[in-house]
Amino acid sequence: MKASGKETKLKIRRAKSADAPRIAVLTGQLGYPATTSEMRKRLLGIKPASLHAVFVADAPEHGVIGWVHVSKQPLLEEEIRAEVNGLVVAEGQRSLGAGAQLLAAAEDWAHKHGCKSMSVRSNVIRERAHKFYERNGYEHFKTQKSFRKPL
Repeated sequence: MKASGKETKLKIRRAKSADAPRIAVLTGQLGYPATTSEMRKRLLGIKPASLHAVFVADAPEHGVIGWVHVSKQPLLEEEIRAEVNGLVVAEGQRSLGAGAQLLAAAEDWAHKHGCKSMSVRSNVIRERAHKFYERNGYEHFKTQKSFRKPL
């Protein structure tokens, strides 16, 4: 990753509760606004660690500039797989490699947890994200509608 002509050492690590304020801001950039307290509660609720992981991209000069949430999906219809539940890199930090490093960390975690494949869903309007996933070896295999019901 480059910033101001200098190489920057981006650290990919597991998210901590202290990252909640920055993760909340980034989640808002993804289009899902959240407060710091909501994000702390969500981070605590992502359990067990054997089924979920949240990684952050931590840049020395900017702090947390991105996150990815990956989960293990035991399924009846196919071999166990992992899913990217969300991935975002800060505006102004995109296309510099952080997203690819976060995705690689999620894939490594999934492989180590016995997953045979990885999937991701992306809104039809996010063409830049679609190209990112294709550059990283993903192929579009299905178009579907999503339904939601409040409980």
